[in-house]
Amino acid sequence: MKFSFKFFLPAILLIVIISFVLWERKQSVSTRKNTINIDQKYFSTISGSEKEKYLDSIVALLKNQKNDSVIRELYLRTGEEYYYLNNLKKSYSSSLTALQLSRKENDSSRIAKSLYYLGDCHEISQKDSAYFYYLQAQKIYAKIKDYEHLGRMHFNKAYVLFYDGRFVECEVELSKAFKSLKNSDNMNLLYSCNTLMGNCLEKLLMYDQALKYHQLALQNLNILKSNGSDIDKVTNYNISSVINICNLYDVKGDYSRSIKELSPLVTNDLKSQWPDLYASVLSNLAYSKMKNKDYKNVESMFLESLHILDSLGDRYKALALYKKVHLGEFYLIQKDTVRSLKNLKEAYSIAVKIRNTNEVLSTLKLLAKVDEKKKMFYANQYIKVSDSINGIQSRTNNKYARIEYETTSVEGENKVLTRKNFYILIFSFGLFLILSGIFVFVYLKYKNKELKFVKQQKNDSDEIYQLLSEQQEKINSAKEEEKNKIAKELHDGVMNRVYGVRMNLGFFNSKTDERNIEKRKEYIFELENIENEIRTISHDLSRDSFFESIDFNTLLSNLIKSQKELSKTEFNYIIDKEFDWENIQNIYKINFYRILQEALLNIHKYSNAQKVDVKIQLIDSHILKLSIIDDGIGFDVNAVKKGIGLYNIKERANSLKGHFKIKSKISEGTEITVIFTI
Repeated sequence: MKFSFKFFLPAILLIVIISFVLWERKQSVSTRKNTINIDQKYFSTISGSEKEKYLDSIVALLKNQKNDSVIRELYLRTGEEYYYLNNLKKSYSSSLTALQLSRKENDSSRIAKSLYYLGDCHEISQKDSAYFYYLQAQKIYAKIKDYEHLGRMHFNKAYVLFYDGRFVECEVELSKAFKSLKNSDNMNLLYSCNTLMGNCLEKLLMYDQALKYHQLALQNLNILKSNGSDIDKVTNYNISSVINICNLYDVKGDYSRSIKELSPLVTNDLKSQWPDLYASVLSNLAYSKMKNKDYKNVESMFLESLHILDSLGDRYKALALYKKVHLGEFYLIQKDTVRSLKNLKEAYSIAVKIRNTNEVLSTLKLLAKVDEKKKMFYANQYIKVSDSINGIQSRTNNKYARIEYETTSVEGENKVLTRKNFYILIFSFGLFLILSGIFVFVYLKYKNKELKFVKQQKNDSDEIYQLLSEQQEKINSAKEEEKNKIAKELHDGVMNRVYGVRMNLGFFNSKTDERNIEKRKEYIFELENIENEIRTISHDLSRDSFFESIDFNTLLSNLIKSQKELSKTEFNYIIDKEFDWENIQNIYKINFYRILQEALLNIHKYSNAQKVDVKIQLIDSHILKLSIIDDGIGFDVNAVKKGIGLYNIKERANSLKGHFKIKSKISEGTEITVIFTI
């Protein structure tokens, strides 16, 4: 049978035309893709809001493009530029898209870079999340042997640890960064590492070693300068290093040297080009002069620094906080208590708002010195904040170590799952080939067997779906368990204090005279303090001495005296008149106060006592003994389950290697004894 070529000609022409159209469309898409780019020259000339709109248009175009290296890199670029515009939400979105696309193509370098950018987005608000992303990026950079980026990830982790008060771990991470960067010529990164190490060692009270690293940072700057780097950036870095070094001089008491170094930096050029740096230099110079007892122009310098920072917006509130604290301290020295109190209260408000626990404690300490009328109020506030931080830090003490461990565990589990999935894939593929062969053979002979094959496929799908459902249930169960654990810890942490306030409010609720109305207001204010305390908890604990100017014996007396207003129970406070609390460490004082507070609360709730004796003894100058004896209804120590109050007392005693003992019999009262070896 012959076939004419003329019969095939229309079909050939149709194929050629279709091929040409498809090629043209492909070229059109490729050409359009090449036009999607960030015009850096144009981008640098427009305002911040216009930059954001420009980036939005780029992202909108990228959504319909094929996933290739150019598109992934553009997502990373937009994420980076959003970050510089301080739009962390959009930066996170672009970086997350880049991560998802990079994982689809197994693009290791861009997976790591995406994780790095995601960590940056969390660095301010969620430090543990930032640490997690940096750790993921670090592992990939180590795998692909990108040592410079590996060093940067160690630096970023160290930065998170530093601002979370984990200075020893910060030092370890920086040492790893230096090891990764030993052959690097990235002076910017080396400068940052040396500067952070200097600041870290300063916090660890290793001042000479800290000075050494700040001097190494200056050497890095000299190399940057000789290489023709941006002179403005070098100047900025140089001033920051001088400020860091002068802080060390101040800590060591060498204020005159600090003044000598800072004075030449106070110039009009610095004020116009870098107002935030100028404000810091001016404030540090004023502080050094104040400490050197040279009060000339100190007030005006502090005020000018604050005025500049206020004009720069909310992002500089943290810097303004320190200036207000120093200004309040200056007015305190000048005996101007009104202005000192005003500035310290403003500083306290800012510290609470930005959750800077260290400065909350510092301002409370100064406020207790300035405001004689409310000294006891600030003392109690200090104890509450310190106690809350102790509780939170004990729960989060090893969170970064847990992140490292859990990440390693998950990676191990993923390897096992990957291996299993590989075997399942091979088995499924082999099964598919067998079933396909059988299907073809059976289809040619017995078409009615097709339904059985379809049914088998459905069963397989149901089984896979069931496995996925069971896995999801396990994940949800683990999440729910963790949520319940956190809820329990929060509930147990604040329950006693809220109960105490509620009991006091209930006592005064039935009284309508003016004095008791004022009492109710105080306890309502106390509820607000509890709310603020939970909100302002930070991971940094200041261990400054607070009881330098406050009589701890008075604190205990007032605590016991306040109990007399709640019932008809007679409270006797017995202590040697020559007992000197100044020689007792603050950690014992705080736990002593809390144990007594917990015991008195239990007496009110359960004992029905007529008389309570609180006795404090110092035995052989190194044994501190607290005895609390009541003549209440008592209880069977062996039969009654110990409540959370007694458990807390025991835990506080154990935390300081003390001894806790309780003796009680029904109708014969109760005796609680706590002994510390100091």
